[in-house]
Amino acid sequence: MRIRSSARTIAFFITLGSCLVGLAIYLNIVWLVHNWRNVVPMVLGIIFFSLIIAGLVLYTIFLVREIRRSEQQDSFLNAVTHELKTPITSIRLYLQTLERRTLTDDQRRDFYRLMLDDTDRLMSTVEQVLRAGEIRQRRSRDRWKDVDFTAIVEESLELARLRHHLSAETLRFGAVPPEPITLLGNPEELRTAVANLIENAVKYSGQQPSISVDVTTPNIDTVILRVHDNGVGIPRRELKRIFKRFYRVHSQATGQVKGTGLGLFIVRSIARRHGGEAFAESEGEGRGSTFTLRLPRVYHV
Repeated sequence: MRIRSSARTIAFFITLGSCLVGLAIYLNIVWLVHNWRNVVPMVLGIIFFSLIIAGLVLYTIFLVREIRRSEQQDSFLNAVTHELKTPITSIRLYLQTLERRTLTDDQRRDFYRLMLDDTDRLMSTVEQVLRAGEIRQRRSRDRWKDVDFTAIVEESLELARLRHHLSAETLRFGAVPPEPITLLGNPEELRTAVANLIENAVKYSGQQPSISVDVTTPNIDTVILRVHDNGVGIPRRELKRIFKRFYRVHSQATGQVKGTGLGLFIVRSIARRHGGEAFAESEGEGRGSTFTLRLPRVYHV
């Protein structure tokens, strides 16, 4: 319902702006017809009405962008609230059960494990929000050093398998480089980018995920990380938008959209800070996705 209301508001302001531009053009034509013999008033009229038209167009564009940005921020706040409230509610329920009931040691261990999982989810959400702010503000390269990128990918894979209880066949290292690949960069940021891509693949791969992670070096100056999944896929019109801040894909295949809309934004921001790029490929909904992170082995300012 909120999306329809926002779409109507945007349509209204676009229509209003178009009408005002049309009116300005009409008045300009009338002015030219009445003053075509007077050069100075005619030239001044053309300049004046041109400025009015340009101002109306720019104002309409700015207003529509602000409406969309406000909508995305509202969606982000709702998403963050949900991502924080759900694990907190779960932890509270487990604690109340532990307080009020007598449980066996096995049951207590299960409750502790589930509460730790919910705590990890909370920490992940908080770190995403903090990381997004840091990425936008950080410009220096003080923490950059030689990084074993292959080791980062292997660690991220192992951590994702443990966190989501996945087998090595389900989440596998496809093309393994014959020797360690060293990059110049910030190890924390690179680890965040790799982890976000893997977590995103797991999140949208459904009940029977099959995820392949490949690291290749097409030439001596470039490293490419590809994460391919068999998940819900991405509509082609959304492929360029999914890396925007706060943006989340809405489709029939994904159902209820998860996440805060920051993960892929962080990935692309980190890639560009390191002189690289991130992009996505998909044949459409229900046909899986491939996310690619391209990085230079040595970043030149």
